[in-house]
Amino acid sequence: MTLKVAIQMDPIGPINIDADSTFRIAEEAQARGHELFYYTPDMLAYREGRVIARGWPLKVRRVKGDHFELGPEQEIDLAEWDVVWLRQDPPFDMHYITTTHLLQRVTPGTLVVNDPFWVRNYPEKLLVLDFPHLTPPTAIARDLGMIREFKQKHGDIILKPLYGNGGAGVFRLDANDRNLSSLHELFTGFSREPLIVQKFLPAVSKGDKRVILVDGEPVGAINRVPAEGETRSNMHVGGRPEKVELTERDREICAAIGPLLREKGQIFVGIDVIGDWLTEINVTSPTGIQELERFDGINVAEKIWLAIEQRRA
Repeated sequence: MTLKVAIQMDPIGPINIDADSTFRIAEEAQARGHELFYYTPDMLAYREGRVIARGWPLKVRRVKGDHFELGPEQEIDLAEWDVVWLRQDPPFDMHYITTTHLLQRVTPGTLVVNDPFWVRNYPEKLLVLDFPHLTPPTAIARDLGMIREFKQKHGDIILKPLYGNGGAGVFRLDANDRNLSSLHELFTGFSREPLIVQKFLPAVSKGDKRVILVDGEPVGAINRVPAEGETRSNMHVGGRPEKVELTERDREICAAIGPLLREKGQIFVGIDVIGDWLTEINVTSPTGIQELERFDGINVAEKIWLAIEQRRA
């Protein structure tokens, strides 16, 4: 099976080819004989009944500093393509949301991965609310009084933007901290969005596990250990990836959420697990497949494409 595959992603030039999941997905697609086309989110448009994109035919190669080759710029009708990858990074703002509305218009004839309707309705920190028995105590609020009540109850908390990513804007406030009001003032001064607060999990010192699911099934995990003196374990902010096995609790969590992910067309998902608790379900632009392949030899990109090819068939 040869597929026509369009990839909507951030600029390809600056990516780290040893870590970027989109690059690995494109590399595997090319090896399987699929035709690739690349465009950035700002080049997606709706015009007179058609969803179009301006971009370039793409070839990739694992050569640092020379990892891609573009053909002549052209305009394509995404309804004529087999697969579109929704792979730009958050922030999950109105620009991002608008791309999901436009891409939804080419489905189901074109397979958009992940399904844009449910990406829009299941952002990372909200889908976990469907599984309160799997998550630490959590609150979503903008009102300072409500957040303060949560902190008084749980003492040691994590405060972060509801639609942030990559560890940006994540703060730990322990029982003795006096900065809640100042942080609330800072966040609400530039954003109308609520904040999310969760009870702090001391197990994060041993790592924040990224479990990767393909079409609802867990395929492996990596552990992300915070740098010394750091609460956040995200690799963007210095977290160290290390080899780790799936536990029975990890599999229990995946068994609970997997059927919903599969039903809603979320083919490539990365969940975050600290200790025994699920903290996020990442559907917008999950990462970690290259680290897992290096540690365990699991070709996640191949599993993703097998799932896509099966759906297209």
